Amino acid sequence: MATTIVIDLDHLLATPIFDAARCSINFHPLHSYYAIGFYFLLLLVPNVYVRIISVGLLLHMFADWQDCLWIASSM
Repeated sequence: MATTIVIDLDHLLATPIFDAARCSINFHPLHSYYAIGFYFLLLLVPNVYVRIISVGLLLHMFADWQDCLWIASSM
């Protein structure tokens, strides 16, 4: 599940690469709502390894969403 952090490579496509006041959900391609929907669909695949990766990706999205809530509450 730790390898699902690789999806943060899409942050390299943004300018600036890091912005503390930016929510990554629906900003970066692999953090988009379409990608999150795809991660949910991966839960339906019978292969246990694909399901583990899917859970890791969804946990990653949940953690990023928590960051978005923190950013919104600090403004």
